[in-house]
Amino acid sequence: MWVWIIFIACVVVFLALDLGVFHKEDHVVKSKEAGIWTAIWVTIAFAFSAVIYWLFSSGLTDNPTGLTANDAVLKYITGYLIELSLSIDNVFVIAVIFSAFSIPPIYQHRVLFWGILGAIVFRALMILFGVALITKFDWVIYVFGVFLLFTAFKMLKSDEHAFDPKNSFVFKQLKKIYPITTAISGHDFFITKMGVKAATPLFVALVVIELTDILFALDSIPAILAITADPFIVFSSNILAILGLRSMYFLISRMLQKFRFINYSLVVILAFVGVKMLLVHHVKFPEWVSLSVISVALLSGVLASRFIPEKSTDN
Repeated sequence: MWVWIIFIACVVVFLALDLGVFHKEDHVVKSKEAGIWTAIWVTIAFAFSAVIYWLFSSGLTDNPTGLTANDAVLKYITGYLIELSLSIDNVFVIAVIFSAFSIPPIYQHRVLFWGILGAIVFRALMILFGVALITKFDWVIYVFGVFLLFTAFKMLKSDEHAFDPKNSFVFKQLKKIYPITTAISGHDFFITKMGVKAATPLFVALVVIELTDILFALDSIPAILAITADPFIVFSSNILAILGLRSMYFLISRMLQKFRFINYSLVVILAFVGVKMLLVHHVKFPEWVSLSVISVALLSGVLASRFIPEKSTDN
């Protein structure tokens, strides 16, 4: 239990330093700063694999699935890469939400900070129940597998530009239960206007991002549960990927058009994980196979986006 407490305490410290020290003053996050922070978060995440090795080799953490230290590290890295790669799709949606509600770049980091904080809480609950379900009911993993295959198919057929946050169910319901203003007053989530307290576009964007992340978690958490049912590995890899999402957003959101084929990479990853879940009791995939599929899929998407020219729209 103390391992969980220390890990969560470290996450809280990281978040406090982030908002209270490094981003105390609102400012536009430039690509260079975003790149530095992305490198820092990725480095922390990979360095944490040494902690995973130490915990599992020394027996200082519960090990309900009986993993060796080497297997634990491989599963952690695989899980982290899955979560990080699936977060790329989240970046696309966040960019659309910020654009739809006209959120100035100077306030986007604050919105994402509180969005990430909420995402950590919701994902922790979903991981807790997901692990419990798989542990108690073996057949649940087949349900997750079919769901991931369906999600991959839906992603393959969908148009990422079709999502309009202002026409979403969440936004329409929010307007019914609380006054909303189009005015932005600094980084405030609420303002009082003519004696009426109203939510600013920053708060609306935060709520939509929060609930959208829950929908993304319905894909990503089953995906990592296909790798391992060890709760600490699932939780730590998931949270470390989420912590790096903010800086990754500012790094790649300005280059979205350059990643035209990345969605196909995510389709391949989700489909592979879905098949792996369906075959879990019949075929055991070595961890290097999972790592290879994820790495090759992402690299292929990036290289295809870089070297395949866009089709001309001229007649």
